[in-house]
Amino acid sequence: MNSIFTDASFQNMTNVANRYGVSTNAVTDLTQALMRSNGTMAQFNISELGGGGQWMQGGMTMVGDMFNNQLKSTVDGLCVELSNLINQGGIQYKPLPKVENQNGFQSGSGNWWGNLGFPNSTGSQNGTSYAIFSNIGRLAIQQNGKVTVFDTLDNQIGGVGQQQGGNYSVTFTSQYGTVDLSTLPIVSGEDNRPKPAPVNNNIIQNEPEPIFVEQAPVNANNNSYNNNSALEEDIFMKIEKLADLKKKDILSVEEFENKKAELLSRL
Repeated sequence: MNSIFTDASFQNMTNVANRYGVSTNAVTDLTQALMRSNGTMAQFNISELGGGGQWMQGGMTMVGDMFNNQLKSTVDGLCVELSNLINQGGIQYKPLPKVENQNGFQSGSGNWWGNLGFPNSTGSQNGTSYAIFSNIGRLAIQQNGKVTVFDTLDNQIGGVGQQQGGNYSVTFTSQYGTVDLSTLPIVSGEDNRPKPAPVNNNIIQNEPEPIFVEQAPVNANNNSYNNNSALEEDIFMKIEKLADLKKKDILSVEEFENKKAELLSRL
C-alpha cells in the first residue's frame, strides 16, 4: 500500500493506471510531479513513459521519443485525468501521524513544519527554510528557529527567489507575480511582519506657532505727496479737455475760463 497518499487517492491513481495500461508506480511518480504545481504542469523522468518529458496544462506535451504520437497521447491523457483529480480533491497526501510526547501532540515525522502533511516543495536559502503546501493552501517559513504558517489564499506559489532586505531572506512568486507576505493571513506562529508604531493619544501634538510678518511703516509725507500729484494730474487733464471743447466752439471763452478757474481753485 502506498504510504504517501491517502487510501482513496491511491485507489483513484490505480484506476487511472489500469485504464491506460501503465504501472501504478509510473502513475504515482507522475502524480507527485503534478502535485508540485497543483496540477498545472509536470516535469518527469519515468522510463515507462519514454524517459524525460514535460506536460503543461493547455496542450503542451513533450516526451523523449518525440515522434511517438501514441506515447504522447498516453502521457497527455494521464496528466489531464490526474490534474483534474488533484483540483477536485481526489488525490491528497496522507496527513502526518502524531505521537504524544512530554510537550503534547507533535508530528511524528520530526519535520519542522509540524502536521501540515507532505509539502509540494521545500528548500532553504540564506538561513531561511520554507515548505509549500499547494494542496491545502499553506506556506510554512522557519527563520531563527521560529515557524510561521501562512494561508496562501488563491496564490499558486511556484517560484522562490532571494530577497534583498525585508523580514525574510526569500521571496515567493505566484500567478499574480511576487507574493506580498504582509497580505497573507497567519494561521499559526509568530507574526514577523513589521507593525505600525503605537500612537500615544495622551501626547498633545504641538501646533506650529504662527509667523508674523512685520510690515514696513507707511511714510505719511510720501503718501500725501503721492495723493497731491494724482490730484494735480487729474485737474490738468480736465483743463486740457475743456480747451479742446473751446477750440471746437462747444464751449465759449467765458465758460472755459470759469471752469478752468474752478478746477484750479482745488489745488
